[in-house]
Amino acid sequence: MSKLPHDDIKPFSNEGSKKTQVSEMFDNIAPRYDFMNRFLSAGIDVYWRKTAIRLFKKDAPNILLDVATGTADMAIMAAKMLAPQNIVGIDISEGMLHIGRQKIAKQVLQTKIDLYSGDGETINFGDDTFDGVMVAFGVRNFEHLEKGLQEIARVLKPGAQLVVLEFSKPKTPGIKQFYNLYMGVVAPQMAKWFNQNKKAYQYLNQSAKAFPDRQHFIDILNKTGFSNTYYKSLSLGICCIYSARKPVD
Repeated sequence: MSKLPHDDIKPFSNEGSKKTQVSEMFDNIAPRYDFMNRFLSAGIDVYWRKTAIRLFKKDAPNILLDVATGTADMAIMAAKMLAPQNIVGIDISEGMLHIGRQKIAKQVLQTKIDLYSGDGETINFGDDTFDGVMVAFGVRNFEHLEKGLQEIARVLKPGAQLVVLEFSKPKTPGIKQFYNLYMGVVAPQMAKWFNQNKKAYQYLNQSAKAFPDRQHFIDILNKTGFSNTYYKSLSLGICCIYSARKPVD
């Protein structure tokens, strides 16, 4: 298992592990995380999430795992769109999970969704447990990307699907320059105006730029044991959906 340059991108400094820093960062921004997501993306992140969840429809999964569930946006959408028996969400930020549990209670989905403190690199479930796994904007926060993907493969049932939603780097001239300006300057400044942690949104930009996107991520998925891998670009290349399956023995 190799260490990737992306794995060393941290929110604050070189002091402390990436995992610890990411957990602290999300605890700090949790109260306004959903608002900032909708505001900074002009709501388009909702479309991205729904598009990703639709990939599971043909599988009709009964038990889904949402890694890096955050405030449970994906889990709540999946519960409504797919009507599975159960969705398990895990995250390393207790602050995000607290907001997620409030949202689940408000939607009266407590019998459908369970949230736990958990690490995507050491998933506390047995082999071949889940009919599907989804990760929305979470894999770039892994301290060891390949280790996290291997763990996901372990808990997936043979033939089951992993769907990853993650930022990517636009390649179209003009769009690329605008995206770099927005993510590098505008978003962090807006976060500061709304009394959010400016460093958190600078980290978002740095981690997205360092993330091995498109075919690079497909290569890593293949390396870590997945098959039937492909990706689809969304919104002029700002975001990508990745699909992969655990091979059937």
